[in-house]
Amino acid sequence: MDKLTNVVSSWTRRVESGQQPNSDDLLDHLATVHESNAGFTESLAWNCRDTHGKNSYEILADIIDHRYHKNVLDLACGSGVLLDLCNKRFGNKLSFLGIDSSDAELQLARKRLALTKTKLTRCMAQNLDFIDDASVDIILCHWALTLMDPVVPVLKTVKRVLKPHGIFAAIIDGDSSNSSSYSEINDIIYGHTQRRYPDYGAIELGDPRIRTTKKLQELAIKIFGESEVNITPGILGFAAPPDLLARETAGFFYASFVLSTVEHQEMLNELENYFSINMEDGEGYFSMPINLLVIQKGQ
Repeated sequence: MDKLTNVVSSWTRRVESGQQPNSDDLLDHLATVHESNAGFTESLAWNCRDTHGKNSYEILADIIDHRYHKNVLDLACGSGVLLDLCNKRFGNKLSFLGIDSSDAELQLARKRLALTKTKLTRCMAQNLDFIDDASVDIILCHWALTLMDPVVPVLKTVKRVLKPHGIFAAIIDGDSSNSSSYSEINDIIYGHTQRRYPDYGAIELGDPRIRTTKKLQELAIKIFGESEVNITPGILGFAAPPDLLARETAGFFYASFVLSTVEHQEMLNELENYFSINMEDGEGYFSMPINLLVIQKGQ
């Protein structure tokens, strides 16, 4: 898929001027990127796998227990990859609902899920008033919680709609120090971005507490109270030829979309060179740290 570069949003304009973006700016930035690059995260996310051969979608789908979970909500479902996987596993045994704020992503999801009974709705994760209290058995969230701002209303909404003993499971960014190669790739991409936006990287996309295990644990306990909260770290890896790996990894980072076409190619060249120098068994290798957040609501 060809990706649009040189994305400009109210978020990038504030960063460029040295101002602190707000949640509306973040929403505008995410909408701008996803509108022209819908589905951009799915390829790398599908190909990166743990030592058991599972990718992040499969890790989340594994948490569903059809004996107890009948109603499944995919929070920020994107292009519908996770919902598609769940439908293939469980079919009509379960009821699936996906919500997302991006029309472009939902268009892809509708095509992908056209032959299923999955319901899809465009809305914000902070506003699920159309879902009754204590009506959902399990809520899954694939790599989106880190981008939600404000995130507290999201977690409070999750708590409200979950049934007693219901599950909230989310794949989120892990500690970058758990993978030296990830940190080096991150530095290459952000290094190019910061030539245009010097403050890019100093200002997080979303609430930074979600990216810190201790603060995330504290936040989850504060909101969910008497509930079981577990955060499990992991590493996902992907081996491929250096040129392919450069394109795949760059396309996973929001920072890559703000570069011009020329700047983007310069970044790809440096990434390809990095993977070529650090090849394993004739292929480049990318490792990505993750955290799996699982909260089981109390009574």
